[in-house]
Amino acid sequence: MRAALLADGATPRDIADALAEMKARKLADREPGALVLGCDQVLDCDGEAWGKPESADAARAQLAILRGRTHRLYSAAVLYDAQEPVWRHVGEVRLTMRMFSDSYLDAYLARNWPDVASSVGGYKLESEGARLFDRIEGDYFSVLGMPLLPLLGYLAQRGFIAA
Repeated sequence: MRAALLADGATPRDIADALAEMKARKLADREPGALVLGCDQVLDCDGEAWGKPESADAARAQLAILRGRTHRLYSAAVLYDAQEPVWRHVGEVRLTMRMFSDSYLDAYLARNWPDVASSVGGYKLESEGARLFDRIEGDYFSVLGMPLLPLLGYLAQRGFIAA
């Protein structure tokens, strides 16, 4: 699906939203009465959509490009209730990486691969990946992959959780 969205010229934000919806709809179709949440995350580097690195070499290449630059991370969530989309949100975070040496990058990957393979961009902010950054503007939970605060607000408003 990601390839089709890219071929159609979808923006990284729209790709995150569409992938989150696809995940939610797929599970909602299997569990018709359930409240289902689908999430996805896409990194936007100069308008190009990036996903998780497939290898340590790919992670190294991504991190080398991001070094010293600002990029956006889109974390999308779509909530289905009784097989219908009832809520969606796309959180946007701007992250600026610090300049670091090639030797630091190699040592970082030696210490953190394959753990960071599951992270868009090849870093995990909740662990040593935080050391890669100078500035982060936006919601911490969106960096982790889920815009949690807006979701909790909606769930409380609708009475799904106590508020």
